[in-house]
Amino acid sequence: SDGSIRLHQMTSEYPLMQWNDSTNGQPIIALQWALTRPAVFFVLDASSNIYIWDLLESDLLPVAKQTVPSENIVTMAVLGEPEKTNGLLGFALAKESGQIDIQYVKKKWALP
Repeated sequence: SDGSIRLHQMTSEYPLMQWNDSTNGQPIIALQWALTRPAVFFVLDASSNIYIWDLLESDLLPVAKQTVPSENIVTMAVLGEPEKTNGLLGFALAKESGQIDIQYVKKKWALP
């Protein structure tokens, strides 16, 4: 609820990494790992901002932030085929109106 993200290992109750206030205090609505690149994950906050984290590039801050204008996003789902190396990775965004928006990410964040 405060925008903090914690990365845990299954064998410990303590986080390996913790990023406080990663969304400028906005609650996190969804967090999803990339299906094609294990070090990448996506965060959706309550202000319809999407943050892309690539832990191989930076473990301090997100590598990109995209604001989805005009309408609140209520959830997201990551799309991709992990068994294929074509670099196709994206997410479906469910809007408050019921519309679905599909967005694809740059290949540098999708390739294994």
